[in-house]
Amino acid sequence: MSNSDLSILRPRFSRRQLLKGMALGAGAVLAGGGLSACTSSRTMAPATTTDGTLENKLNIYSWGDYDDPGVLSRFSERNDIRVNVDSYGSNEELIAKLSASRGTSGYDIVVPSSYMVPQMVEHELLQPLNRDLLPNLSFVDDRFRHLSIDPDNTYAVCKCFGTTGFVYDTRAISGNPTSWADFVELAQGQASGKVAVLEDAWEVCAIALGARNEDLNTQDPRVLEECRELVVEGIAPHVKAYVGNAATAMSQGGFTLMQAFNGDARQGILNADDPDRWKFVFPTPTANLWYDVWCIARGAAHPDAAHAFLNDILTEENVLAEVDYIGYSTGARFLHEKDMSETFDRSDLIFPEDDILNRLVECVHDKTMGTRVEILSAAQTRSGT
Repeated sequence: MSNSDLSILRPRFSRRQLLKGMALGAGAVLAGGGLSACTSSRTMAPATTTDGTLENKLNIYSWGDYDDPGVLSRFSERNDIRVNVDSYGSNEELIAKLSASRGTSGYDIVVPSSYMVPQMVEHELLQPLNRDLLPNLSFVDDRFRHLSIDPDNTYAVCKCFGTTGFVYDTRAISGNPTSWADFVELAQGQASGKVAVLEDAWEVCAIALGARNEDLNTQDPRVLEECRELVVEGIAPHVKAYVGNAATAMSQGGFTLMQAFNGDARQGILNADDPDRWKFVFPTPTANLWYDVWCIARGAAHPDAAHAFLNDILTEENVLAEVDYIGYSTGARFLHEKDMSETFDRSDLIFPEDDILNRLVECVHDKTMGTRVEILSAAQTRSGT
């Protein structure tokens, strides 16, 4: 197209697949390995203020293939704005780029995982949003407009959210599993040797902590040691693979029980030869509730174009296109007020009911991440993978 350069990566990967190594890097960031490279504001480019005039360019730095190209091209055409998209593979890569540039990265919009936002704000990698230029924030459900990491939308707008559960082969597994305790029992029994879990330290530990009805973000050394015992000795011997995307594992075959992100599980079920053979579980007592968020990078050269894009992406037309493309809900209010079953196949996997959402918890990447990474490494060794 003459007025846009849409650099979309192929082949298409699950956004969550790209996060499989995030735990390793997150520990380093929280320990000062990533954000510490950012110096004080005296050496950074100042935040740019908006004057209401749209610039003719917009530079987005996001995860590979994470937006519907049609949404980007329509925005470009309607506003005569050249849209450039670069991609990264981890939050740490994003932070390294922004930290090194000290506000002169050239990027306007970035898409971190929500848990990174407080540190990014502290180290002045983001600039405040002008909410007067974002009237369509009113379209976002209150639950997703007031995130714990940024309750007033000072820096972040929810792009999408998801959760974690497990998918199983109903032909190979009998019964009606509903909990993480059931997952562990199945892994040790009917599904032994045909189990896949996520290659993610926090998520793997969440299986054991959930099975024991413990806080998934516990910092208690005793509880984490019990978690280690269950993961390494109780689960790992039965695990065939550690994966980034359950849909890929399902297509490869050989698995009957898989820990999975809800959108990835839906993709795998829809692509299966016999979709009715598979069932996804939102397990009790709880699981991860993750968010990715839109933010504006400090020193953005095109702040008005950035605000215009964020406002545009929240419209119903674009929300539907985005959900269809990435397979996860954006948090738009109408998605939860209308029956989406006629719009999306297996819509129940995209839009968890309120009783499910209310029991989920946001993962916290804190000082215990090092311990969790060690548990995952020990489990992989024990599994022989």
